[in-house]
Amino acid sequence: MSPAPDWLPPLVLLDDFGGNIGAYLDHLYEIFLDDFVRNRANLLGVPVHIKRHPLAAGREATFWHLLSSGKIEAERIPDLRRCERIAWPRAIIDNILDPQLKVWKNERKGETRICLWLESAEYLVVVADRKRYVVLWTAYDVTREHAKAKLQKEYLVSERLIPPSSH
Repeated sequence: MSPAPDWLPPLVLLDDFGGNIGAYLDHLYEIFLDDFVRNRANLLGVPVHIKRHPLAAGREATFWHLLSSGKIEAERIPDLRRCERIAWPRAIIDNILDPQLKVWKNERKGETRICLWLESAEYLVVVADRKRYVVLWTAYDVTREHAKAKLQKEYLVSERLIPPSSH
């Protein structure tokens, strides 16, 4: 596997904030605002939106979804690995044509989703395709071998958004 690309931002560590979770969350939120609210991203020319509601602590649903894990939405818990990678979704979206990214469409919960997998960094970004725009749905690290195998299998059988030959 090749090393992670140079364009991938460094991790944002809680230790850099002296363990102050409030200051850390404020900083993570500023990165999120810069990446997706103040400076709208686009995916191959299509605007990237966020899910604003439900707001929690005055912050958008997508922000919290990027930072937490769990199957039941109301019971998701913060995940430091996800927090540390807050700047990665925008970088991956901006670099969609990088040959290291595997990009494909699939159906999840009755919706068309676009997956952007940076396998070398063990990280996946998922957006919901709404035709005229996409919604940043989630992003997370993929470190378990069975999860990697599942994504690889899905990639091989799914509609590629960017064919491998164009990389």
